[in-house]
Amino acid sequence: MTKGLWGPVALVAAIMCGTIIASGQSADVKALGVRKLLVASRDLADPNFAESVVLLIQYDQRGAFGLIINHRTQAPISRLLQDLNAAKHGADPIYIGGPVEMARVFGLFKSPKRPDEGTSVLSGVYLAVSKALLEKALAASSGPGDLRLYLGYCGWGGGQLENEVRLGGWWIFEANAGVVFDPDPGSVWSRLIARTEQEIAETQSRTRAGSFLLQPVLKPSGPQESGAFAAWKRGRSVSGNPQLSCERAIGESIRSGTSLF
Repeated sequence: MTKGLWGPVALVAAIMCGTIIASGQSADVKALGVRKLLVASRDLADPNFAESVVLLIQYDQRGAFGLIINHRTQAPISRLLQDLNAAKHGADPIYIGGPVEMARVFGLFKSPKRPDEGTSVLSGVYLAVSKALLEKALAASSGPGDLRLYLGYCGWGGGQLENEVRLGGWWIFEANAGVVFDPDPGSVWSRLIARTEQEIAETQSRTRAGSFLLQPVLKPSGPQESGAFAAWKRGRSVSGNPQLSCERAIGESIRSGTSLF
């Protein structure tokens, strides 16, 4: 989804080689896979993924699929899923899962038993894409601590994500349910990126070399974002009002007349 040009600076040797710089943290393409988190670098210029943390759900040579887990809105589930039996969760917030197909809804939920349908994402965490499974998950859920709904998703074609990682656009972390269902999702990116930057600073200090941190300049490309995501992004950057921004995105989804499932 992104392309980039390197600046005229060099990264410390350990980071240039994709060395693991903290437990469960990497800049190595070989670390990509399912059950991993992509943490956008501070220099990732693509506004679609600014300050994003993406859970990778599918990954192979054909491409990758994931959900942004930290872009919570103030728009309630009841605003979107008016035809589902979601009364007790009507006030729970919707999340923006990514810029692709924002007329679709995806759910991540915890379950002690593997459901008859649904994709296993992490230990005890499953992906719901059908209306029937979402209804079951909503009925069993106690709230945002074990169920979250997302509009849209993130998608990469074969080789695209690997290229972005090589260009310094993403850091890779091990995923766990605690991060996915963090009670303060708005701070997840800042906490993970602070950990990364601390490790980089310590690495640079140990090398005692006059190396400079590489500054990738990345530009958006790849799958075209949906009109709903564009509306959400415009509202997010111009109005600064998350509620208004998501309302615009939801309105676009509803007006499109496309099935949510």
